[in-house]
Amino acid sequence: QVQLVESGGGLVQAGGSLRLSCVASGRTFSSTTMAWFRQAPGKERDFVAAIKWNTGAPYYSDPVEGRFTISRDNAKNTVYLQMNSLKPEDTAVYYCAAANSPPSGSAAQYSYWGQGTQVTVSS
Repeated sequence: QVQLVESGGGLVQAGGSLRLSCVASGRTFSSTTMAWFRQAPGKERDFVAAIKWNTGAPYYSDPVEGRFTISRDNAKNTVYLQMNSLKPEDTAVYYCAAANSPPSGSAAQYSYWGQGTQVTVSS
């Protein structure tokens, strides 16, 4: 079992920045992929970014490429999502997820989920 706890959400003006954190506890493996998804009201849960725990290789969705950066701190069992140049359309609940499989943009591939943290970007 893997437990995930997100933090760092909040309210920010368009153009601003936020950094989300996700602390993982429990049993993790070298093949673990960590990811961030987001879900706006009335919409599906969308892939944002993913990172391989062992190599640190990042993957991004097109809407956030160049604005968001995913990283991890192995010693702290923590994954971060640095979000810059935020737009109102980035407003959503952001979820941290983990999978013992290669990176994927499909939420169905992830077995473990955090409770989510709200990000609101005002125009």
